[in-house]
Amino acid sequence: FYLVFLRFQGVTEGYNGTIFAYGQTGSGKSFTMQGIADPSTQKGIIPRAFEHIFESVQCAENAKFLVRASYLEIYNEDIRDLLGADTKQKLE
Repeated sequence: FYLVFLRFQGVTEGYNGTIFAYGQTGSGKSFTMQGIADPSTQKGIIPRAFEHIFESVQCAENAKFLVRASYLEIYNEDIRDLLGADTKQKLE
């Protein structure tokens, strides 16, 4: 059993969006978040969310957007940045 929490509704209107996955090791959180690229039906929440955001940005007129993303893992009280150059490095 694991929990995925989505707060994504107003992200293209200037609100922060959060995707939070919590659960036991081996329960499928990473696959749910990342998925696999091929076939496209197996894409995870993150690539689908990015597609949605950038499609919305591309269609918007007379607006500027700043898109920032972070992908953190908290495991055994250690925090790691999964988008960083060294994903094994622990953050303070």
